[in-house]
Amino acid sequence: MRVAVIGHIEWTTHGRAPFIPAPGQIVHLTDPLEEPAGGGAVSAVGLARMGAETSFYTALGSDGLSAPILEGMGVTVHGAPRDRPQTRAVTMTDPAGERTIVVTGPNLHPDASDPLPWEELADADGVYFTGLDPRTLELARAAPVLVVTARRFESLVESGVRADVLIGSRSDPGEQFDLTRLAVQPDHVVVTDGRRGGTGYTPVEPPGPVVDSYGAGDTFAAGVTFGLAARRPLEEALQFAAEQAAKVVTWRGAYPRRDGEPDW
Repeated sequence: MRVAVIGHIEWTTHGRAPFIPAPGQIVHLTDPLEEPAGGGAVSAVGLARMGAETSFYTALGSDGLSAPILEGMGVTVHGAPRDRPQTRAVTMTDPAGERTIVVTGPNLHPDASDPLPWEELADADGVYFTGLDPRTLELARAAPVLVVTARRFESLVESGVRADVLIGSRSDPGEQFDLTRLAVQPDHVVVTDGRRGGTGYTPVEPPGPVVDSYGAGDTFAAGVTFGLAARRPLEEALQFAAEQAAKVVTWRGAYPRRDGEPDW
């Protein structure tokens, strides 16, 4: 099965925080972990981990840090070069495993004008869109399955295309939406609600202690894309996605590591 992701990478430093600072406070992060992450990278690696042949359409910073690592995790990276370093991010994980993210500067996204193999999207079984350029969303619609994050709702509005599934979050302010603004309604709308479950699926208990919630939402979206691309009914795809997301909170950072494996 072939799938594709359109989105961004953030070079991310994960740190443990004794508390999330309020205005005027200072917090010292401990045990730093650095890796390429962000919604596009996390979902692409998640799809590869689930067993899909995964292509990732993105933009790469001038520091050249990210692509070799992602390719080492089974992702084919189609990266448009940019003349500035990869966007940086810092995540603060509190003792309960909840994460807060600070991103420095705008994300690097691919544009339809970038010389990437956009024509291959028509041969994919499914595409997950967390990009920015509405024209790339139009190109993604050539695939039989198109899943879009509500974080890119403005791109969906501007593109005028139909999404098979629009995924938003009940609690994340950046994933709210107004369906009346869409020229064409999605076939399905899914709203996640953390450990309480969400639209069309029941919550899944993590298979171990909760360590870090980073990447759970991105992995859920990847799981929905994987399930629908595999021609599973929506209900099965959603439950599969919930199972995959539940695993993510049991490891630190964006990706699982084997015992003794060094940081990137």
